[in-house]
Amino acid sequence: MGLQTHNTFMRAIIRWLTRERPPAAIPLCNFERIRYEVRAGDVVLIEGRTRVSDVIKYMTQSRWSHSALYIGRLHEIEDPRTRARIKAWFDGQPDVQLIVESELGKGTIIRPLHAYDQDHIRICRPRDLTYRDVQRITDYAVSRLGSDYDMRQIFDLFRLLFPWKFLPRRWRSSLFHHNIGTQTRTVCSTMIAEAFASVDYPILPLVEREENGELRLYRRNPKLFTPSDFDYSPYFEIIKYPFVDITGRHRRYQLVPYEFKDEELVASETRVRKA
Repeated sequence: MGLQTHNTFMRAIIRWLTRERPPAAIPLCNFERIRYEVRAGDVVLIEGRTRVSDVIKYMTQSRWSHSALYIGRLHEIEDPRTRARIKAWFDGQPDVQLIVESELGKGTIIRPLHAYDQDHIRICRPRDLTYRDVQRITDYAVSRLGSDYDMRQIFDLFRLLFPWKFLPRRWRSSLFHHNIGTQTRTVCSTMIAEAFASVDYPILPLVEREENGELRLYRRNPKLFTPSDFDYSPYFEIIKYPFVDITGRHRRYQLVPYEFKDEELVASETRVRKA
C-alpha cells in the first residue's frame, strides 16, 4: 500500500470513527449555568457521541469519553507569549470562552467552550489550585497546540484492560515501555494530566505505606489517565447543573412531577438511542 493510499485510508477510518450522532432532544445538563460557573483550570468532561467515544466508554466503563481543559478568555491569560500562541491557533473574538483539547483526527487544538453546548458535560474543579498554578497549567496546555493525537495509545489502553497472560507478547500493552510513541503525540487525558503534573498537582497518585507507617505518593504515568479519572479523583470537586433543577421550582424531590410512559414506548426509545 502506497503512502498516499495509506493516508487516504486512515482519513476515511478517522471520519468514520469521529462522525457524531445527533444530540439528545432534551439535554442532561444546563449549559448556560455551566458556562457561567466554569473557571480557568477546570477540567470539562464530555459524554461523546461518536464511535470512538463508544470505544473509550466501553474500555473505561464510564460514560465520560473526552476531557478538555478550560483556560478562560484571552484577556484572562497573563503570559503574552501564551496569548500570542492562542491567537495564532484561534481566529475568534477575544471574549470567547476557550478550551484546549486533544481530538482524534485533529490533534491538540483550541476551540470555544460552546462547541459542547448540546452535549452532556460536567465540571471537575481542582481543589485549592492557586491562581499562579492555573496560569502555569494554561501555559503548558497551550504549548502543546499542534501535537498529533496518539492513536497507538488508545489501542494500548484497550490491550491493557485484557488479562496479559491470554495475549501473545507482541499484542500486549506497551504503555510501560520507555519508548512508547513520541514526544509530539498525545491524547486528551494525557495532555491534561501532564499539565497538572507540571505544577505537581495530584490526580490519582499511587499510594504506598512504608514500614514505619508513613505514606509515600508516586506519580502515575500520564499515559494511563482516562477522562473518568478526573471524576473519580478525590482532589477534584464535581460540579453539575442538571437540566431540571430540583433546588428551584421542584425543591422537594418528592414533588418532582414525573410522567410515566408505558413499557413498550420506553423500550422503543431505548432502542432508538442505541441505534
